[in-house]
Amino acid sequence: MANTPLPAYVQTQKTGSAVVTTAVTNITTDTPTNLVALGDAAGVNGALVTKITAMPRSNASASSLLLYSSKDNGETYSLIDSELMPAATLAVTTAIPETTFGNISPANPLRLEAGERLYVGTQVLINAGIVFRSEGANF
Repeated sequence: MANTPLPAYVQTQKTGSAVVTTAVTNITTDTPTNLVALGDAAGVNGALVTKITAMPRSNASASSLLLYSSKDNGETYSLIDSELMPAATLAVTTAIPETTFGNISPANPLRLEAGERLYVGTQVLINAGIVFRSEGANF
């Protein structure tokens, strides 16, 4: 993108979703396995992410949820955030608990450069999976 004296404004709203069904391994490296892309890469002028949530699709034990960033189309990853999803027993008479990544909000958005992409995972296997959702906008 060429430099411009004009401010960048949001051009398009952007959401992403992913279902994680396998536990991430090799988290101590830049090449963990079993990560899932959370939507598309940021647009040519970058993006803001204002919310990321996760919900289990079945009974679940407590699990560490992982958020990674990749600037090279998934060749290498950087761990950028994590949340603890509490244990949950799903029932037809209760809401399914939602875990929010607390470091990301409209007041404190996650900024992505052009082409940067988010990936998600869990450290505990949940056979039915965990559904992740992101909200934000491209510039």
